[in-house]
Amino acid sequence: MLKPIAITALASFSPLGNQPEGIWEEYLKNTPLIAEKEIGSQKVPVASLPESLQQLVADLKASDYKYKPLDSSVLYAMLASRQAVEQAGWSEADVFGINIGSSRGATELFENYFEEFLTTGKTSTLSSPTTTLGNISSWVAHDLKANGPEISHSITCSTALHALLNGVAWLRSGMADKFLVGGSEASLTPFTIAQMQALKIYSKENSEFPCRAFDFEKDKNTMVLGEGAAVVCLEAGISDKALAYVEGVGYATDILEHGISISTEAECFKKSMRMAIGSVPLEEIDAIVMHAPGTIKGDLSEYKAIQSIFGEELPMLTTNKWKIGHTFGSSGILSMEMALMMIQYQKFIDVPFVPVQPKRKAIRKVLVNAVGFGGNAVSVLISKSV
Repeated sequence: MLKPIAITALASFSPLGNQPEGIWEEYLKNTPLIAEKEIGSQKVPVASLPESLQQLVADLKASDYKYKPLDSSVLYAMLASRQAVEQAGWSEADVFGINIGSSRGATELFENYFEEFLTTGKTSTLSSPTTTLGNISSWVAHDLKANGPEISHSITCSTALHALLNGVAWLRSGMADKFLVGGSEASLTPFTIAQMQALKIYSKENSEFPCRAFDFEKDKNTMVLGEGAAVVCLEAGISDKALAYVEGVGYATDILEHGISISTEAECFKKSMRMAIGSVPLEEIDAIVMHAPGTIKGDLSEYKAIQSIFGEELPMLTTNKWKIGHTFGSSGILSMEMALMMIQYQKFIDVPFVPVQPKRKAIRKVLVNAVGFGGNAVSVLISKSV
């Protein structure tokens, strides 16, 4: 029997806010947190941080001269990690690993440094150390005075759930007892928006719901970007502090048909979901928080994969990207936050512009999906109890 993995804390820093009660209140509202914002030379729909959280970032920058040159992706992760570790009751005496990844990393900082280089032919002293891939986990470890292993990676939009996979592997191997895992993204920059527009997947909607994630009838792509960080504290074994348990994990990669997309039937999701579910009876899966980025193919292929596994008796299905946009590398743990809250409050969050689904009597087990460019799928089954 595999060692139980307890989720003893989850903290986030996103358009929803950073306090659990406030985040849940936002989820109960049928309105998106997406608005037009000037990014570079154009106005586009995005889900950005509220002013109160932007002030926390500014305060953190001002608190230590070493933090002033850091990218927002690092600062978001530091603020979320402080909150998670405090919630879990971890101290400097605890030895814990850190794996916090990002799809884009220090995007804004890198763009600024590169523009400086194009203009002057020179770049700043800190341009390399503040934009490396390992930047986030290293600075979080410094801020928390942690002394365990530090891992960083980018597996595009499934980065945060891949971090959870790594944490589970370390804990089940006995090489660690505690791991802080998650993702962070500060991607609301001109070049990143331009990249998504070049792929012809960014929303041009000027409506109440600019991102139509979970609308399987849409005839155009409606992905919208958001920003934020989300981290989870994992501990090996049964814990009286457990918010829930990681019951199963799954992963798979599609054989590439195209450089940016998953297969029409999302074979990677079929494999990752089956692996995460394992021997759990399908009728015990009460809900699925889908990846559903708001693109035609992405949403529909994942839905088909779910149908192929569950048949006509589907669990309750939802996503949060219509509300907070796609936060790239941090999106998987933000989806897990939604799943944990639905278990905690025993209330399912519907997508407001689609028909209401039949409700289960209880929410005990929730499957969370994420996938990145190239079909790097991860599925995680969380359960209220062992």
